[in-house]
Amino acid sequence: MPISRDGAALRLKDNDSVAVCLRPVPTGAELDFDGAVVVARAAIPTGHKIALRPIAAGELILKYGQTIGRATEAIAPGEHVHIHNVEGTRGRGDLDENPVPAAARGGLV
Repeated sequence: MPISRDGAALRLKDNDSVAVCLRPVPTGAELDFDGAVVVARAAIPTGHKIALRPIAAGELILKYGQTIGRATEAIAPGEHVHIHNVEGTRGRGDLDENPVPAAARGGLV
């Protein structure tokens, strides 16, 4: 089920590591995705993300089946996932898996 049983959070893809909170989720709230229950470790605002499973430091984070960033620290299930523990990967040549060689960039760094 893509929406938690209480309608508080949305997970579109089964392999997503986070769900988006559709309304404020208080500390201790249980989000049930077809029997997979996650307990919020902190209050999470509307539009922010909650970890659905353990995410290792350096691991890519998936939302809607797409990479949205990389964990800057280990993130436990139920934790708030936001700029304090995620770094963006889009447009970052230093994090690109297929970097453009300097010669192709005209020698620009």
